[in-house]
Amino acid sequence: MSHTSAAPAPTAADRIIIALDVKNKAEALALAAKLPRARIFKVGLELFIAEGPALLGELRAAGKHLFLDLKLHDIPNTVAQAVRSGARYGVQLMTLHASGGAEMLARAAEAAAEVAAKESVPRPKLLGVTVLTSLKDDELRQVGFADGAAAQVLRLAKLAKSAGLDGVVSSAQEITVVRRETGSGFLIVTPGIRPAWAAAGDQKRIMTPAEAIRLGADYLVIGRPITQAPSPQEAFDKVLEEISSGA
Repeated sequence: MSHTSAAPAPTAADRIIIALDVKNKAEALALAAKLPRARIFKVGLELFIAEGPALLGELRAAGKHLFLDLKLHDIPNTVAQAVRSGARYGVQLMTLHASGGAEMLARAAEAAAEVAAKESVPRPKLLGVTVLTSLKDDELRQVGFADGAAAQVLRLAKLAKSAGLDGVVSSAQEITVVRRETGSGFLIVTPGIRPAWAAAGDQKRIMTPAEAIRLGADYLVIGRPITQAPSPQEAFDKVLEEISSGA
């Protein structure tokens, strides 16, 4: 009789995504080298446009996992094809705007599963972007969302789950309600994370790492408090300690 062991619980290091908010490949690779214990690195729009897919290959060669954060939002067929390409790059996580609608989201989820099965590549986990953490309620009203951030995040999270996505990106303020409405197993990736000792910067709906984990976030996206520190690895370790202590 065979027994299958449960997958090991993720460590604190597994749950921190380092935002590579730098201008070019040289800076990105240098930063990754300074963070040997960090596992997941986020490549966003600025860096991807500057350097293209080759950078993803070099980060993978360095043993890093990839979060391709392009926030795809287009007609369903275009987004589905982009997701197929992302899967071929070997990325673990990809983002698309949940406000693109049910068909766009469903086609993306189908494309991810299809290319993984046909080409024997890992299926990227797809995350619906709900409301950008730089937006406040008055700014949402300016673009036609009358209900405010919390209601809009919940609406889009439920849409993303029903369309077959793996999770959402939302601020820490919405973790509790999203978890309650979507249940366990639906990923919540939280940007706008600032350690207790760091400045807020341009993020307006922020929370500390320990608070976000306590509320139920699966992954935390952290950039400048780590990447612009005099010693990025020391700052990374300090965040791990903060999470472990529950500070």
